[in-house]
Amino acid sequence: MNADIGAKYGDVRPLDRARRRALKSNRVHLLDNIDSDVSFVAELGSVGCITWSQREYLDNIQQPRDRNVKLLEFLARRSDADFHKFTRILAKQQAHLVTMLVTDGGEISCVCRLYL
Repeated sequence: MNADIGAKYGDVRPLDRARRRALKSNRVHLLDNIDSDVSFVAELGSVGCITWSQREYLDNIQQPRDRNVKLLEFLARRSDADFHKFTRILAKQQAHLVTMLVTDGGEISCVCRLYL
């Protein structure tokens, strides 16, 4: 029953194959280019994309690339709904990176299209 409720609201884990593939194929570029400053991480936490403990962990990492490594690791273990939250925030703050997270057939998720 709980799995059905989670699936209804997009809380399906792990990420679907297309999203995992997008993260993996663009990993190096994302690691070097996501600006995961305190405000970006705070917004991810405020929308529930990452947990409070994950937010604190990221805040304590000094090197931006190391922070991005952990952020992508956390994201890969989150749900499809959390991925959409991440792309929505990324589209607002760093829209040039969203195109790397295209889904099947070269279509950008509908959430991201609103901000491009």
